[in-house]
Amino acid sequence: MASNITDPWVDTDVIIRLLTSDDLKKQKASSSLFEKAEKRKLILTAPATVIADCVYVLSSPRLYNLPKSKIRDLLTTLIRIPNFKVENKQGVLNALDLYASTNLDFGDAYLIATALQSKDKTIYSYDHDFDRMADIKRVEP
Repeated sequence: MASNITDPWVDTDVIIRLLTSDDLKKQKASSSLFEKAEKRKLILTAPATVIADCVYVLSSPRLYNLPKSKIRDLLTTLIRIPNFKVENKQGVLNALDLYASTNLDFGDAYLIATALQSKDKTIYSYDHDFDRMADIKRVEP
């Protein structure tokens, strides 16, 4: 993600307020912020870790307990806003699809999606879940 130093960053809590509407005042402010990005009046940026944190919060049984497919749909719509620059945007989108269609957690889905974008698709891991993924070679250290 090649972000200019002048591009502001978005934290997880702003995205959560936008998507959950559980605090209407903050939801309205967050919505206004992303509307500016959608209208290309503002560029917003976020590292992949912010998206991962959103997945964690939205899926948490103690918080929102949303189904994986709902999380994917909500975040994909947001990430596709042209002026919302997300680190490794295509990798994150691929990871959200993988996350929603498998029993993988988002961290593993993101690792697979990122490995699939690279020349070497080897993942060092003790996690046998990686063995079920086509094109991924799991190797124990």
